[in-house]
Amino acid sequence: MKARWLSVTAAAVFALGTAGQAAAADMPPLAKKSGCTACHAIDHKVVGPAWADVAKKYKGDAGAKAALVKKVKTGGKGNWTDVTGGVPMPPYSPRVSDADIEKLVDFVLGL
Repeated sequence: MKARWLSVTAAAVFALGTAGQAAAADMPPLAKKSGCTACHAIDHKVVGPAWADVAKKYKGDAGAKAALVKKVKTGGKGNWTDVTGGVPMPPYSPRVSDADIEKLVDFVLGL
C-alpha cells in the first residue's frame, strides 16, 4: 500500500513540475526579452498577476485590449492592488514598441 501511495505522490509531483515547464515553454520570447517575466508568469503570481488571471478577468470585455495596451505603455496601479500590494506597473513605452506591446497583450488575452 505504501508503494502505491509513493507512486501516486511521485506522479503528482512530476505532473506539477512539468506543467510549470510547459507554461514557461509557451511564453513568447518577446515577453522574456521585454522584461515582462520579471513581474509576471502565465499561471502564477510573481509581483503582478498571472497572465491567465488577467485573461480571465477581461474575457468578453470589448475594451480590454485597448485598456491593457495603454496600461503596458504608460504603467499605473489600482486594478490589481489585492494581488500586487500596491506595486505599480512600470511604463514600457517607448522601450518596447507599440507593435510589440500589442503582440504581448494579444498573447495574454489569448490564454
